[in-house]
Amino acid sequence: MPDSTNTRRWGLVAVLLAAAGTFALTMGTRQSMGLFLGNLNTATGLGLGSISLAFAFGQLWWGITQPFAGAMADKVGAGRVLLVGVSLVALGTFITPLMTSTTGLIVAIGVLSAGGAGMAGPAVLMATTARMIPPDKRGLATGIVNAGGSIGQFVMAPIAGALLVGLGWVSAMQLMGLLVLLALPAAWVLRGGPAPAAPGAAAAAAPVGTKQAIATALRDRSYKLLAAGFFVCGFHVAFLATHLPGVIASCGLPVQYGAWSLAMLGLFNVIGSLAIGWAVGRWRMKSLLSLVYAARALAVLAFLLAPKTGVVMLAFAAVMGLTFLSTVPPTAGLVAKFFGTANMATLFGVVMLTHQVGGFLGAWLGGKVFEATGSFDWVWYIDIVLAVGAALIHLPIREARLVRAAA
Repeated sequence: MPDSTNTRRWGLVAVLLAAAGTFALTMGTRQSMGLFLGNLNTATGLGLGSISLAFAFGQLWWGITQPFAGAMADKVGAGRVLLVGVSLVALGTFITPLMTSTTGLIVAIGVLSAGGAGMAGPAVLMATTARMIPPDKRGLATGIVNAGGSIGQFVMAPIAGALLVGLGWVSAMQLMGLLVLLALPAAWVLRGGPAPAAPGAAAAAAPVGTKQAIATALRDRSYKLLAAGFFVCGFHVAFLATHLPGVIASCGLPVQYGAWSLAMLGLFNVIGSLAIGWAVGRWRMKSLLSLVYAARALAVLAFLLAPKTGVVMLAFAAVMGLTFLSTVPPTAGLVAKFFGTANMATLFGVVMLTHQVGGFLGAWLGGKVFEATGSFDWVWYIDIVLAVGAALIHLPIREARLVRAAA
């Protein structure tokens, strides 16, 4: 029995490392691409608005890919989907420096790289982890997987910045693409089936077809409110990931602050992701989501009023990091709580699509507003209003109160 327990424990560790490691490499690479935006603009002469469109299309395509990738993973297993996804991220990133037109950048950044990252993204990774981890450990497990993306950003952004300075932007971007291939072994680890249910856990709901599952979810008011709130998260995250280096450069600070600000986002999102994963089992998830969105609004308001020094930028990035992707574990948790895990990859993928529609607007509007006004201020104003709305829209979600065990 002890050997069986140890084997199971190490199996769970392998699942978490594989899922978190995959998210670290794909997310870390994609979230570092904002560092190359200025170089792409200089090399192609297309203008910030056109290049932002390619990044924005990538945000949207990442979201569109996830419901289909989730449905595919629900049917054929996550291993094959992840294998294709990781390979596409590497290919798209590697050929991006070779593109000289807006269409070419959309294909490389928006279709290949973003589509591959969608196939190897949170919809597939979270659902696969939820199925392979006992129910009583899912909250913390999704927090760990989510933290993997943040660790990837913390590690990959400084690497990208160093490569950019040492090798030039073309070699740096292509090497970043090759690094993604380190995630390929995770496809084998995550090919397995669900873990046995924890003692006393409720029986899983009987599986239904993909179309029926989506139709049922779209009739649920709480599910639609959850998706609407996640739209706001996408706007916020994509704007920061794409334009934070530009915000810093517009304040006259060196490029290193851009790289380290992205790294601070990643580092502090590790803390935020693990904390929210721990909190999911102790407080209602809708309340946690309202708190996260309200904190974002207050943080952006404080940033607008503060002097734009290097220390302020790093502190702002750290605060944003605490809330950056900490919405993902409670959002995924609510989807599983509403509908079970049988079709979770598909249903969470649909929610991720709304997230990326917001991401498209955040990435695209950032470039357009800056071109029109010479400042990012109006995007920050929109972000504050949306964050307040998201904090409020989660309150009517119908989520059962937690049943706490007697002392």
